[in-house]
Amino acid sequence: MSRLITCSHVDFGYENQDAVMDLTIEIDEGDYFCVVGVNGSGKSTLVKGLLGLVKPTGGSLVVSEELKQTGIGYLPQQTSAQKDFPATVYEVVLSGALGLIGNRPFYRRQEKEMALSAMEKLGISDLRHRCYRELSGGQQQRALIARALCAARKMLILDEPVTGLDPSAIQEFYSLVRELNRDGVTIFMVTHDVANAVSQADKILHLHRKALFYGSPGEYVKTAEGLGFLGGGTV
Repeated sequence: MSRLITCSHVDFGYENQDAVMDLTIEIDEGDYFCVVGVNGSGKSTLVKGLLGLVKPTGGSLVVSEELKQTGIGYLPQQTSAQKDFPATVYEVVLSGALGLIGNRPFYRRQEKEMALSAMEKLGISDLRHRCYRELSGGQQQRALIARALCAARKMLILDEPVTGLDPSAIQEFYSLVRELNRDGVTIFMVTHDVANAVSQADKILHLHRKALFYGSPGEYVKTAEGLGFLGGGTV
């Protein structure tokens, strides 16, 4: 198992104001890593830092050469406008390969086959010609994960991916992500769904600018932070 990302006492912030402080975590190949915490605790800033959109203001962030080459697939929170996007499922998924085409004005056969393969993997090949905005919330999430897999097959960052989904779609989503993880995709998920995070993940980070907890779900549920969050189910 190889190390993909190492944060050593790292700080992330904006304009002399750190949103994440003194964070030490390791993301290994094959991890299912969940980040929990209240709103404003620095979770979004951490995601931006791992994606390279925010530079560390202190400490050390090391990304493996392998991950630099394969990249990170990113599934952000959807806006209302994005949910109403007037494109086919195939077009949405294929757009994940935009970073691979460089200055070419068209997709190669390789990118098109990658999109078809991702749709098959996510079980949405039959939706290829459907309009994205006509899909259910769960089907849209499958399309977006397929899109992210076109950008990078090694690691996915998922930002509050179950927001707005109905209970059956949520469980279907977790089953799908677990299957991807078993197939070797490293999962890094920011979530308010603490109960499912504890049952699904193998690493938990409870963030409130600093790490209040970092370790296994089994240890987390014994802590004051874990008991406090799980007492309400979600936060």
